[in-house]
Amino acid sequence: MLNHTFGLLVRPSKQWQIIADLPAGTFNTLLLYPALLAILPAVAWFYGTSQVGWTIGHDDSPTKLTVESARTISFLFYFAMLGCIAVIGYFIHWMSHTYGAESSTLKGIIIAGLTATPLFITGLVGIYPLLWLDLLIGVAAISWSVYLLYLGIPIVMDIPEERGFLFSSAILAISLVILVCLMVGSVILWDFGAAPAFTD
Repeated sequence: MLNHTFGLLVRPSKQWQIIADLPAGTFNTLLLYPALLAILPAVAWFYGTSQVGWTIGHDDSPTKLTVESARTISFLFYFAMLGCIAVIGYFIHWMSHTYGAESSTLKGIIIAGLTATPLFITGLVGIYPLLWLDLLIGVAAISWSVYLLYLGIPIVMDIPEERGFLFSSAILAISLVILVCLMVGSVILWDFGAAPAFTD
């Protein structure tokens, strides 16, 4: 399963074709893929925010979250990642008939999970929270994930590239709406006790 990770990072076109040619039983096991990889950023950010901390401005003393707060936020972060993958996957399935593709909810979730591979891997930068570096790496990861989406949809869904471009653009638009909903949900959860608590 992890061979897909390397393939999607270094030879994505060939790897998408390998994934598209997998038998149904093997393809369905890829549902575990996002559940496993989403652990990496959750654990990395838990460690980075509670043990390493970050500095603001010229202040030398690092700002850290309490272990309890970091644990709660990391759990919520993990389930938020999986929730977003599931919702995007559902919309991939829901829109597939519009673009002449055969799909299922499971297939949509697997495509969404594989597309998010760069985001999961680069989430490891959370071990050392450094704002400018994390933003730089985050932008690169998002760019590569968008590239994977545009490259993979036509191959896995077996549709022409022109139709795949429109399909991928629609999925990208929905993903941006989900991102906004996630930010609003985070603020609401802060009011219900999930707000970050800092060490003294």
